[in-house]
Amino acid sequence: MYNVAMTMTDLRYPVGEFVMPATVTPAMRTESIAAIAALPARMREAVHGLPDSRLDRPYRPGGWTVRQVVHHVADSHINAFVRLKLALTEENPTIKPYDEKAFAQLADQQLPVDVSVTLLDSLHARWVAVLNSLSPQQFTRPLHHPENGAITIDYQVQNYGWHSRHHVAHITSLRAREGW
Repeated sequence: MYNVAMTMTDLRYPVGEFVMPATVTPAMRTESIAAIAALPARMREAVHGLPDSRLDRPYRPGGWTVRQVVHHVADSHINAFVRLKLALTEENPTIKPYDEKAFAQLADQQLPVDVSVTLLDSLHARWVAVLNSLSPQQFTRPLHHPENGAITIDYQVQNYGWHSRHHVAHITSLRAREGW
């Protein structure tokens, strides 16, 4: 279902790049929703026991620090949850993109990672509750992304299931490479 081909030297995509499947099955939805549901615990486990010196280390040369990755996931998933609710309550809403690189430079990115992991616990509980309540037809509801064009809730679910695995793997791959 996902393109996971990559070279071992491409640390940007430890689970492969996201590729939207041509068709989304109910099983694929279930799998992606499960990945979204599991993200808070998996993120907590990924950063468990890391001192600040390791949290402030980039996961790859030129990449974000582990701390920035954790806070980015919270920022991104807040936006995804709001976008889902807009898609469910408005007709083909245009969603607002944000500059994730600029977000990663703001002062809140220096807070302890537990702040964002705790936020993810509550956010994902709400997000998964909404996702699990949807009918098959609701997954096809459209929304417009100014940079990506027309997308659906199905697209978002598949993308954020991947996103949940992707960023945890940045941290766990770094830990494995460094023997942490």
